[in-house]
Amino acid sequence: MTQKLTILFDLDGTLADTAPDLMMAHNHVMKKFGYNTKSTEEIRSYLGQGAAVMIGRSIWGQAKKELSKINDPKIKNEMIKEFLNFYEKNIVVKSKLIKGVYEFLKWAKSKNISMAVCTNKQEHLAIDFLKKIKIYDFFEYVAGRNTFDYCKPDPRHLTNTIEIMNGNIKKSLMIGDSENDADAAKSAGIPMVLLEDGYTEKKIDQIHHDHLIKDFIGMEKIISLYLND
Repeated sequence: MTQKLTILFDLDGTLADTAPDLMMAHNHVMKKFGYNTKSTEEIRSYLGQGAAVMIGRSIWGQAKKELSKINDPKIKNEMIKEFLNFYEKNIVVKSKLIKGVYEFLKWAKSKNISMAVCTNKQEHLAIDFLKKIKIYDFFEYVAGRNTFDYCKPDPRHLTNTIEIMNGNIKKSLMIGDSENDADAAKSAGIPMVLLEDGYTEKKIDQIHHDHLIKDFIGMEKIISLYLND
């Protein structure tokens, strides 16, 4: 049966502020491999594209003189492995849900709205996180960076998830905080709800969106517009 509405959520920076725990894992790796650590605010702009991109950008920003190390696949893979191992053990220490998320998910569930997560986090880490922060049961499907052969900003990350859920592309929307979410939603042809102050270096006017929100308080009003169509 076709769903009356399908909502796809990004995870990091959208459903939860995960930057503190990602920063802890990132700095653990930086210290171990002889690089300088970063602040939480610096880390926020690196998030959204996965561990490899975050580590690569961090190193590039502060260690250009060690270009040979940066380009060494073996060292980079070791750093990513160390990051993921540490993060997996410390995935919900300081992370917390964005304001209003839990209440909104309960409301959406009561309206029989189908929900899924489309994140560039590794699938097993995303599922583990959602379970530990106690919102996993709200979602029918979780698509991570490695679920398909592609991920955001590729629109197929979204469209395949909708198809798997027996949803309707014309009755779906995306909620996210960065250009990865927005570009995927735009290419997929679905409305985009953008959270302010996301995990991105871009300004709001540089990111495609149909609706702009600060948090999930009052989000029901926006979603109701699509329920009435």
